[in-house]
Order: sequence, then C-alpha cells, then structure tokens
Amino acid sequence: MANISKIKGKSLVEPEDFSVEEMESLFLMSEKIEKNEKYLRESCRGKLLATLFFEPSTRTRLSFEAAMLRLGGSCLGFADSGSSSAVKGESLADTIRMAASYADAIVMRNPKEGSALLAKRYSYVPVINAGDGGHHHPTQTLTDLLTIRRLLGKIGNLTVGFCGDLKFGRTVHSLAKALARYEKIKMIFISPKELVLPEYIKTILKKRNVLFEERENLEKSMPELDVLYMTRVQRERFFNEDDYIRLKDIYVLNSDKMSLGKEKMIVLHPLPRVNEIAVEVDSDPRAVYFKQAKYGMYVRMALLASILGVK
Repeated sequence: MANISKIKGKSLVEPEDFSVEEMESLFLMSEKIEKNEKYLRESCRGKLLATLFFEPSTRTRLSFEAAMLRLGGSCLGFADSGSSSAVKGESLADTIRMAASYADAIVMRNPKEGSALLAKRYSYVPVINAGDGGHHHPTQTLTDLLTIRRLLGKIGNLTVGFCGDLKFGRTVHSLAKALARYEKIKMIFISPKELVLPEYIKTILKKRNVLFEERENLEKSMPELDVLYMTRVQRERFFNEDDYIRLKDIYVLNSDKMSLGKEKMIVLHPLPRVNEIAVEVDSDPRAVYFKQAKYGMYVRMALLASILGVK
C-alpha cells in the first residue's frame, strides 16, 4: 500500500493528479471507515474546510460537509454564488486568495471549465475540484471507483457502459480517464449523435489502447455490461431549450431493460436523476446509486484526512 502521506497537501483538480496506488490507499482507508465509524473520528479537530459552490449541489456539498464534521473539523463557505462577492464583480482568483487565508483546504464547484486549475494556481492551501463545468469531477470518480471495487471486488477486467449525456457529463469524462489506467477495461459509450463523448477523451483512450465502442442503442448493449453508468441530460449545459426537450428522455432505464442485463451487473448514477431511471428500478438489487452516494462520504473522509495530513 502506498504511503498515504504522499497525498498530504496535494490538490485534486482532475483524476490523474493521484496515481492508481494513491487511489488504492484511499479506497483501503475508506473501507476501514465503513467498517468502523469511529476510525479517524476527531482526526481533523481544529481544521477548517472552505466549501465554495458557485453551482447547485446536494450530494457533493453535503457529503463533503458530513465528511469534515465526522472527522471533527469544521466547514465555512457558501452554497450559492449569489451570497458571495462574485455578484459584486470579485474575480475568482481574489475569492480563492481570501478563502485560502481562512481555511486549511478548499472544495470548489464552478460552472466554468478550467476554474479548478485557476483556483489551484492562486490558493495557498490544497484545492479539491467538486466539478468545473463539463470538464472534470474527480471526487465523484473516486466514489464511482470505490463503489465498483466494493460491490464487484475489482476494478479491472470489466465492461463498463456509459449512457446519456456523454458530451457535457463531467462525471463520465473523469471516470473514463481513470478507468483507462486499469487493465482489461472495455467501455461502451451509448448516446445520441448530439451528445457523443468529446474527442479529447477518445484520444486519451486510443493512446492507452483502451477498447471502446460508440453506440446509440441501450437495449442491445445491456447483456454485455458489468457496470451501467447512467447519466441525466443536463438542462443547464444546453443553449437551446428545444434541443434539451428533444433529447432529455431519449434513454429511460426501466424493468424491461434491466431484465436484459447480467445477474451481477450494477447500475451507477452520479445523481440527481430526472427521468432516465424509472422509480421501479430502485427495488432491483443491481441498482446501487443510493449506496454509491454513501460511499462518496467515506471516500471524501479518507481524502480530507489524507490531504490534511492525518496518518
């Protein structure tokens, strides 16, 4: 196991900021937390986490705050950019400088691609990217990988299907890049032509000799999948309302489609869902997206403890 102290003081802007070995250390720590709720309790006593959310969030923000509080630390920040000086015209660089003066680490979500990298450049403390536009969402990727590892017992030698908005879906981009570092991974990307995976992600996969296919039909892909990663069509990423309305319900996972999948397949979703997963699917034991959300708290506890230097 890697020395977790290597993560101390590091920022996490995109998945490749941490090695596979470092991520494995976080997963092992997360499992210890899951098994023993007192593990690392009070380990961040006296530490402050700034949560700067310029874009709406439920799971990511609450799981980070829950993680920090469970570690004995405290949180400060905002859940709405309208309550920050950004509405007065303050630059992101200045906001970050100020937050870094008060906190030991910063978690930020921002609708602009590249904002997390900019924050890292101006911060005196570690920055954790909680989503920058359609670019990356690395802590969701840690959540996804931990869920796969815990429920399937491995991350390699799997066929993973991504369905829905692959063009703007930052969780898809981050997870695809991360999975590309594992052995014998095949990816199937299922989307309408208007929402296909960006070329830069496909270029990365090709350079790493990752086997992948692009398709439009979900039903025909179901029997092959070990993991199905559903995503919503994101209204906030569209400039044209008509395009959103036309595409928003193009894929709906229901019981009939689930019947085509493997017995041990798992269904993930970064949430929130809208109409892309029917409520009837929730009772299927292969639907693990709410369990996935809880794993997100565990891995964020491990991440914060490691970045802030807890041994």
